[in-house]
Amino acid sequence: MDRIKGGFMIFEYTGRHIEVTPALRSHAEQHFSRIDHLFNGKATKAHIILEVERGRHRSEIIVNWRNDVLTAATSLTDMYQSLSQSIDKIEKQALKLKNKVIDKSHRATRASSIVQKVVEVEPAPAAPRIINENRYVVKPVTAEEAAMSLVDEDNNFLVFTNAENQKISVIYKRKDGNFGLIEP
Repeated sequence: MDRIKGGFMIFEYTGRHIEVTPALRSHAEQHFSRIDHLFNGKATKAHIILEVERGRHRSEIIVNWRNDVLTAATSLTDMYQSLSQSIDKIEKQALKLKNKVIDKSHRATRASSIVQKVVEVEPAPAAPRIINENRYVVKPVTAEEAAMSLVDEDNNFLVFTNAENQKISVIYKRKDGNFGLIEP
């Protein structure tokens, strides 16, 4: 087993029933230099196993990158083509893994946006405004009739003309469930 360092890649070669020639090493390293950008210049270990059995040329590549292991194997009649196809498979796996990492980081909420949300203070509420309501008819009724009509309404108060003394009065619902009567 031979170790060769090329750029940020560390290559290990193992030959089974074949001598790993400098031409095969050069071929593998050239193909890896083409996809080196996927590994972000981080030190990456690639173990390349070349094997010849019954006229079949088998190449297997195992790449340790980040916390993952990428593997590819191809068996053809030509060792150079087998090596090229295995490296292409490693390229696809590395690209898929890199995109997965990028997508995961893009979905994450940035710390700066979280800090901004925490720092943002709600604006102070504006001073209460007076809003004119629609005019409504002030009917002459007794206090008991006004209380009965207030039970059926959503309002908490009712302005009415007291039928007994002809004065404007207000009846309202109290928190204790009773009614309050205001007479001027």
